Amino acid sequence: MASEKSAEHAHIEKLIANNLPTSPIYALLLTPVRVVSASKGHVVCRLTLTKSHLNSKGGIHGSVSATIVDWMGGMAIASYDLREKTGVSVDIHVTYQSSAKEGDEVEIEGIADKVGGSLAFTKVNIFKVQDGQRGVAVVTGTHTKFVRV
Repeated sequence: MASEKSAEHAHIEKLIANNLPTSPIYALLLTPVRVVSASKGHVVCRLTLTKSHLNSKGGIHGSVSATIVDWMGGMAIASYDLREKTGVSVDIHVTYQSSAKEGDEVEIEGIADKVGGSLAFTKVNIFKVQDGQRGVAVVTGTHTKFVRV
C-alpha cells in the first residue's frame, strides 16, 4: 500500500512544477528531477545525468554541481516551513569529491540546518546511486541565503 505524501513532499513537487519551466537553467539541468522524500528541512531527489550535465572529460561539470547545490538549498528552506520564496544566495561553497557520468543516477540531499529571520544555512550532498542505493559522495556543499521578506 502506497503511503501518503507529506505536506513538505507535495509542496516541493508543486514548487518544482511551477518554477522549473520559468528558469531556463533549472529547466535544462533539473528536468526530470524527481522527489524521493521531503520532511521539515530535509529533501531528497534523484536525477539521471545527461550530456547537458557533463564537462569535456565526460564527468559531471562543476558548474552543474554548484547549480544543484544552489537549487537544493532553496528546496530545503522551502520544506522547512512550506514557504514559496526561498531568498537570495549570500554564499555557496562546493567541494568536489568524485565524479559521475552520463547515465548515472545521482541522489541530491538538501538539509536546512537553520532557518532564521534573516539568514538560512543549508547543507547539500550529491551522491552517485549504486545498485539502487545511495553510494559514494560526488559533491558536498553549503549554501547560505538571505531570507527576510
